[in-house]
Amino acid sequence: FLTFFVISLLTNILGPIVPDIISSFQVSLTAAGFLAFAFFIAYGVMSIPAGFLVERFTEKPVMALAFLAGTLGSLSFALFPGYRVAIVSYFTIGAGMAVLQVAINPLLRVAGGEEHYAFNSTLAQLVFGSASFISPRIYSYLVLNLKDPSPHQNVVLRILRRLTPVELPWASIYWIFVVSALVMVVVLFFSKFPKVQHTAEERVGSLDMYRTLARQRVVWLYFAAMFAYVGCEQGTADWMSSFLRQYHGWDPHTTGATAVSWFWGLLTAGCLVGMLLLKIFDSRKVLMGACLGALLSLSAALFGPAMVSVIAFPAVGLFASVMWPIVVSLALNSVAKFHGSFSGILGTGIIGGAVVPVIIGRIGDYAGLRSGLAFLYVTFGFVLSVGFWARPMINNATIGGKKSELLTE
Repeated sequence: FLTFFVISLLTNILGPIVPDIISSFQVSLTAAGFLAFAFFIAYGVMSIPAGFLVERFTEKPVMALAFLAGTLGSLSFALFPGYRVAIVSYFTIGAGMAVLQVAINPLLRVAGGEEHYAFNSTLAQLVFGSASFISPRIYSYLVLNLKDPSPHQNVVLRILRRLTPVELPWASIYWIFVVSALVMVVVLFFSKFPKVQHTAEERVGSLDMYRTLARQRVVWLYFAAMFAYVGCEQGTADWMSSFLRQYHGWDPHTTGATAVSWFWGLLTAGCLVGMLLLKIFDSRKVLMGACLGALLSLSAALFGPAMVSVIAFPAVGLFASVMWPIVVSLALNSVAKFHGSFSGILGTGIIGGAVVPVIIGRIGDYAGLRSGLAFLYVTFGFVLSVGFWARPMINNATIGGKKSELLTE
C-alpha cells in the first residue's frame, strides 16, 4: 500500500505546478503540455516491456530499480531546475512508475491472499487516491511557507529553503519526492517478498497473441477508449489550475492547488458510489450517465462564473471515477482469450495522458485555453460512445439479476 501511495504522490503533481512552470520558465502552453507528454509517453511505452522485466528478474529488484529511476528523475530537477531538465525528469519518473504499476498488482494478489484480492485492490486504489488528494496540498504548504519565511519554521522548511532557489519555491516538492523514493528503496531492501506465480491474466504473452488481438476491431476500439479516458483525466487535472488563474484570477498556489486536490479526491470517492451503482444498473448505463455528468460539469467549468468554475472542475473527477474500471471490465469481457496480453494493450492507452494535454496546450496557444479545454468534449464523447457499441460476452452482476449473462446478440 505504501508503494501505491508513493506512485500517486509522484504521478499526480503536474497539474498544480503547470502555472509555475509557465511563469518561471516563460514557456508556451504547448511546451507546458509536453511535460505531461514526456511522463505519459514513458508510462505507455514501458507498460509491456515492464511485464517482461518482472517475469525475467522478479518483482523486488525491478521495483527497486523503478524507485531508483524515480529518485534520479526527481533529483535531477531538484538540483538543476529548468524546462529541458524537467522533460527528461518526467520521462524518467514516468518510466519508473510504469514498471512499479506492472509489478505491484500481482504482488498485492499474493501478499494479501487471493481470496482478499478484490478488497485489497479497492483499498489500494483508495490509498492511491488519498496521495493524489494530499500531493497538491503539500505543494501548496511548501510554496506558501517558503515564499514568506518565518524564524519559527520547522527544520524541514529550513532545509528546503537552503536547497531550493528563492525564485522557485515550488521546486521544493521534488526534494520531497527524492526522499520518498529513497525511503521506498530502503523499505524494499529489508522486505521479504513472497514468490509470485503469475496468472494467465498477468502474463504479458507472446508476440503471436498480440498479433491475434491486433487483428480484432474491438481491441482497437477499446484501446482508443482508454486513450480518450486518460486524456480526459489528465487534460482536466493538468490545465484546470492554469484556467482558473487565467480566466478568474484564482491563485494557483492556494485555490488552484485545492481544486486539483479535490478533483483527485472526488475521483477516488466516486469509486465507492460507482460500486453501488454497478450493483443496481448495467455498467454501460452507468458509463453513459457518468459521461453526461462529466460533460455538464465541464461545460459549467468552462463557461460558468468563477465560483461555479472552481466547483465544477473537481466535479468532473467525481463523474470520471467510474469510467476507467467500467471500460476495462467491458473490454476484458469482450474478448474470449489472451486477457493478459489485452491488458497490456489497454495499459498502453495511458499515452492518451501524453497526447491530449499537448493538444489542449496547442489549441490554447492559438485560440485561448478555454478553446483548448473544449477539446475534452471530443474525448469524453468517445468514452460516452462505448456505452452504445459495447457488446460484452458477460454483463456485470446486479441485485436481482443473474450473476453473469451471456449475450446472444
